[in-house]
Amino acid sequence: MRTILVGGGAGFIGSNFVRYMLGAHPDVRIINVDKLTYAGNLDNVSDLPADRHIFIKADIADQEAIDAIIQEYRPDQIVNFAAETHVDRSIHGGLRDFVFANVMGPQVLCEATKKFNIPLYIQISTDEVFGALELEEDRLFHEETAFAPNMPYAACKAGGDLICRSYFKTFGTPIIVTHCSNNYGPYQFPEKFIPQAISKALADQHIPIYGDGLYVRDWIHVIDHCRAIDLLLNKGVPGEVYNIGVDNERSNLDVVKILLEILGKPADLTVTVQDRPGHDRRYAIDASKIKALGWAPLYGREEFERGLREKIQWYADNAAWIDRLKTRGDINSHIKT
Repeated sequence: MRTILVGGGAGFIGSNFVRYMLGAHPDVRIINVDKLTYAGNLDNVSDLPADRHIFIKADIADQEAIDAIIQEYRPDQIVNFAAETHVDRSIHGGLRDFVFANVMGPQVLCEATKKFNIPLYIQISTDEVFGALELEEDRLFHEETAFAPNMPYAACKAGGDLICRSYFKTFGTPIIVTHCSNNYGPYQFPEKFIPQAISKALADQHIPIYGDGLYVRDWIHVIDHCRAIDLLLNKGVPGEVYNIGVDNERSNLDVVKILLEILGKPADLTVTVQDRPGHDRRYAIDASKIKALGWAPLYGREEFERGLREKIQWYADNAAWIDRLKTRGDINSHIKT
């Protein structure tokens, strides 16, 4: 069997990737390494087959722990989703956690990849490392776009990406870095924009919108992201960078408008709140490089409403999942109101 070590496999994107890989590849075994911070949730993976999914609670920034895991399970590949990701938390406190997870974590995995001659390590990053685009310009983020992060979270992710680049350039360590746009889909922690909007709309509560609401993101369904990473595990070239997006640019106001229409809720549920410091106006990705390898999204711009309907239905069908988060207290302490 092919063994893949997945960092952050109990989080939103990581758990979707673990589920996707186990379903798509009967010959794959996952070693799921997650620190289980507030956003890590064993409920996301509790029903997976024990013979092909091995969960280990560990910090990817702990070199001794990672080395021991690799020596025991000898993974053929590493994919790292583990990160501190919530932008507001990087602004208002806890930045030290972001540095350790998003810079030191990738360095530890780079070192382990080099030390144990692992054939491939994929570091999952974000389009936020490129900074911001303006609403009126036609420019997109390319793989060669210079880093210009504006948020502490993005700066930490950029640091991890550069660590990966340096290991490939200096040691020839087989590493790929990906930059993806904003994800949506099942198992997303409710602090994030779309699930928070769904939750508040269902409860007839006001949905907070930063500033004028004209902040644009390229929304990608998490399954399309997982499919892209699966492709890169087979066709990606070490040392290369790949951008992953679906040309589905939507403003925050547009997203909430669609959600409210789907749910049959009034438009006046939205409420303007003080803008986030340094808020990036627009992200947009040119994904032609990975598309040239044969990848195409199942949920493009035309399928966005269908993807949102499925997400709403998933939350309706999994109310117990959210209720268990509420009992932990994390859902209340990390959602902006």
